[in-house]
Amino acid sequence: MLVAAAVCPCPPLLVPAVAAGAAHELDGARAACADALGVLAAARPDRLIVVGPAEQSGRGPHAQGSVGTFEGFGVDLSVRLGAGEATDGVLPPSLAVAAWLLERAQWAGPVEGLGVGEPLAPERCFEAGAALAGQAERVALLVMGDGSACRTLKAPGYLDERAEGFDAEAARALGAADVAALKAIDAELAYELKAAGRAPWQVLAGAAEGAGLGGQLLYEDAPYGVGYLVAAWS
Repeated sequence: MLVAAAVCPCPPLLVPAVAAGAAHELDGARAACADALGVLAAARPDRLIVVGPAEQSGRGPHAQGSVGTFEGFGVDLSVRLGAGEATDGVLPPSLAVAAWLLERAQWAGPVEGLGVGEPLAPERCFEAGAALAGQAERVALLVMGDGSACRTLKAPGYLDERAEGFDAEAARALGAADVAALKAIDAELAYELKAAGRAPWQVLAGAAEGAGLGGQLLYEDAPYGVGYLVAAWS
């Protein structure tokens, strides 16, 4: 059963070594992520599952000890998902960011990862979430994903006037732990707005069905024209 969840953005720029001289620009997001992970720790889950967007090669389960790297972003930095021996598994970027957050929080409990494809249909997301929630008596999720990438002219997806409203409703739903609203997110619109968090958020919705969790929005901003949201459910 799902007992807690943290929702965090997943840009590699969240890692100071990657952001370099601009690292301070996401200090607020990092602090909010740390607070959200604190909520997970306080729930004392039997198992933590990290869910994040992934390309085809990064999908499927990732065992504890899987390694991620930021070499593709010009930084000689590797991270490992959870404590223990390194495995041959390679984390997609979103889960590598999550592994960095967990290392920073000194997470010591059992953890595994799941990469989900951006096109995954909502119904499949709900089914996947329900299956994750049933894996242990006390399950927590760390859900990685960004909002729209179309908030400004310089955003990766250029300016789309629908983006601000999309992110505002996502922020409201995540802050209120509104499962029905998350399930109702328009997958086609999310794709058009390059919102990589849509599928992971809907996995969360499937996991949280009937759990009766409350939510709190800890951070909401679009510093690079991309919607970054942090929320905690407990």
